[in-house]
Amino acid sequence: MQNSEKLKNLLELEIIPDLEIAIDEMFEVIDKAKKATPTQKEELEELREMRTDCFAIVDELSRDEIEQEEIDALLEELMELKSV
Repeated sequence: MQNSEKLKNLLELEIIPDLEIAIDEMFEVIDKAKKATPTQKEELEELREMRTDCFAIVDELSRDEIEQEEIDALLEELMELKSV
């Protein structure tokens, strides 16, 4: 399997679902409190931005618009983050 396929699978099968779970959990916490704190708003926005970025990377991978070096670097970085 090529690194581009590995990266796409990692994003679609692990990273994006994890982000969506975290977003849902954040909404639950905010809903229970009836109001979001500034920190919660900031964290929610960061999670949404990360999810958007991940979808954009998947889209670029599908259109073969990412250089191999960038694919390798992204895959390495995300694998490190997943292992932390």
